Amino acid sequence: MISAPASSSAEPEPSASVVEFAARHYGVSHAADFGIDQPALARILSCVLNQRDPAANDVPELSFLNSLRLEELVLSRACAGGNELAWEVFLNRYRDTLYETAYKVAKDDAAAHSLADSLYAELYGVDSRGQHRRSKLLYYQGRGSLQGWLRTVVVQEWINHCRSAKRETSLDEQLEQGAQFQAPEPKPAMADARIEAAVGAELATLDAEDRFLLVAYFLDRRNLAEIAKLLGVHESTISRRLERTTLGLRKRICKRLVQAGMSKREAEEVMEDVDVRDLQVRVTETLRQEMPDISFYKHKEPQG
Repeated sequence: MISAPASSSAEPEPSASVVEFAARHYGVSHAADFGIDQPALARILSCVLNQRDPAANDVPELSFLNSLRLEELVLSRACAGGNELAWEVFLNRYRDTLYETAYKVAKDDAAAHSLADSLYAELYGVDSRGQHRRSKLLYYQGRGSLQGWLRTVVVQEWINHCRSAKRETSLDEQLEQGAQFQAPEPKPAMADARIEAAVGAELATLDAEDRFLLVAYFLDRRNLAEIAKLLGVHESTISRRLERTTLGLRKRICKRLVQAGMSKREAEEVMEDVDVRDLQVRVTETLRQEMPDISFYKHKEPQG
């Protein structure tokens, strides 16, 4: 059996509990199908565990491991390692998702194929010049579905492409029109560090789809219809998920604030007063965890 690439010397060896978890779940992970042995699976899990946001370290190790989409995590790592069978499974399972999402955002067959093809290269680990690089699939951490993560990546790649094209002309056009550029307003400071710590810890537990939704709605200020169009779902679906995500976050943040020494009433009052956009530095940094090669755009582009 061919083992997966070993962890770097800077990474600690898997703990006994991780090794035991890998052995117990080896069969259901389908790691053997792609030539990944039990020690290699344990290293993959240990790496994911060590890379989680420090704010989420209070989540019990076993609970964290049980929350992972193990089979999809293994598939992504096998693909990143160049396993041909894994790529065959991946393409059969996700090819339609990638193209359909690309077409929904690009609204043009040629542009959709170009977007999907460029993303295939990045997932495979080849840049635009044909040089090998780190596969983007290594950024998938098994939290949330791989399909949902891929949809998010496609949408972000299209946004990045549009922003890149727009930057080439927008500055000159604005200068020609006599635009005046003002210094950015200073970001408000938080009065209580416990608020930021609680928000950061809870945001770190969200999966990629929920992170994208919060960024799009609260930071980029897109409306429900725009987000629904980007993701190819009905507006009511976005509305329900946004409400479920924000209500759940509110409850969990309040709970952390109480644990940090606030009374329940104080915590509830804080949540009434705080605006998520006042936490933009912390929110943006946390929401970008696990997707370091994807740049969430900071401002909504003018329509026109």
